[in-house]
Amino acid sequence: MRTPLILSVSLLLLAGAGAAAAQEDDAKLIKSAESAAPQALSSQAAIYAMNDKGEMRTLREGTNGWWCMPDSPATPGPDPMCGDANSMEWAMAWISKKEPPKGKVGFMYMLEGGTDASNTDPYATAPAEGNNWIKTGPHVMVVNGMDVMAGYPDKADPDTSQPYVMWPGTPYAHLMIPVK
Repeated sequence: MRTPLILSVSLLLLAGAGAAAAQEDDAKLIKSAESAAPQALSSQAAIYAMNDKGEMRTLREGTNGWWCMPDSPATPGPDPMCGDANSMEWAMAWISKKEPPKGKVGFMYMLEGGTDASNTDPYATAPAEGNNWIKTGPHVMVVNGMDVMAGYPDKADPDTSQPYVMWPGTPYAHLMIPVK
């Protein structure tokens, strides 16, 4: 009779430990996500985490219309980001390889930087011949604003210390503006 009780108590303890670990992991993800934008904005933003299948999980509901996502463990360095509602529509179009919404310019923060990415291939996951791998420090982005990008450099190998167009010639072209 004591064995089932001991087993039940052990399972409850394990479940409690798992829940505590998940809360601690979520707290780390929220802290990472909040680092992408000014605290006054990120502390009130919805926080989402994406799994390796591109599915979103809400870590915290927001109150100001902005969203943030933590650093992606699939990338070599920190890349948390925050944005407005229009930028989320743009980002979801990019992630799902669909056309971005028309007429919806968005704004995003990446104050931790975007450590490594191809400047020409929106889906590159590692440096390769011709995909122009770059490093970008802390920056903000204007997405889905083709008119805003007129006159900014759109070379494959930009000077990332100055404003430039990332992913030029693709539907996901956006203006990168360094902030430090």
